[in-house]
Amino acid sequence: MHATAQLIGSRSHQCDATATHTHAGTRAYVLLDGIGSSDTVREWTRTAARRLARAAALQASAEGGLRTIHAVAAAECDYYGAPAAVAVVAVAAPGKPLEVAWCGDARAYLLTADGTLERLTKDHNMRQTLLDLGQEPDQYARNHVTSYLGDSRDAPAIGARSTAQHGRLLLASDGAYEPLEDDGCDLASYLTGSPRTAARALTTAAIGHATRHADNATVLVADLD
Repeated sequence: MHATAQLIGSRSHQCDATATHTHAGTRAYVLLDGIGSSDTVREWTRTAARRLARAAALQASAEGGLRTIHAVAAAECDYYGAPAAVAVVAVAAPGKPLEVAWCGDARAYLLTADGTLERLTKDHNMRQTLLDLGQEPDQYARNHVTSYLGDSRDAPAIGARSTAQHGRLLLASDGAYEPLEDDGCDLASYLTGSPRTAARALTTAAIGHATRHADNATVLVADLD
């Protein structure tokens, strides 16, 4: 029970991508937000999303899968000058907690039965870095990501956490959550009905609340129960 939805916004290309993969009862859910807008970025991001979903499902580990594909992407970037993308992956394995891993500012949330929407990720961008330092970021700081697939620096920032595997999972690109967050909207209010209904409602609302420079808006919604 999952669904995805995408709207291109005012960008020239849709460079977000989602993918899922199932292996031995373990399901991996992936969302990537490509950096830039071109045919090359679009195709690379789609391929990387499929790679990540497969690696995470086969390893039954969100963090393990992300580190594997992160290394591959970094090597490709060094050698070919390949594109890059931020990423979030969630792995639901039988009898285990939900595991989430990420690099960059794509996010994962979990909507619980009581209607509480818990954010599972912490952005890797300059806005969050400045907030952690007790400084007030300017409006452009969030556009500077500090970790991503294709980052060939040593010790890349990769976040990971586990939580109870019950509720509705939401993966979202910044083009989906930022316009709603900026306007003080409650993301949980869009996550009603079927996963398909919720995914479409959230992306439509995101573009509706965006400025004239609307980003790609992409979400993946999955019921874990």
